[in-house]
Amino acid sequence: MTIAPQFDIIRSPIITEKSTALSELNKFAFKVSPDATKTGVKNAIQTLFKVEVQSVNILNVKGKVKLFRGRKGKRSDYKKAIVTLTKGQTLDFTAGV
Repeated sequence: MTIAPQFDIIRSPIITEKSTALSELNKFAFKVSPDATKTGVKNAIQTLFKVEVQSVNILNVKGKVKLFRGRKGKRSDYKKAIVTLTKGQTLDFTAGV
């Protein structure tokens, strides 16, 4: 299997205060493509990061309505995947920074 389709599934890691707290429990959050499935996300993470995935939870996040210069606008909806790694496995997003 080539790596190119894996990059289409995983959009970006979600690095927030809440996701940093989840990383203590070996759980990591990613923005994924809208048509991604649990098995697709699992295979993509295992291929790209060379780690063993225990489970994947997926949820759809609705975009918030925000005001911009007095006009209402809506942020885009996106799909989020929370990936649980097996014990002993870890991901480090800040390694290249």
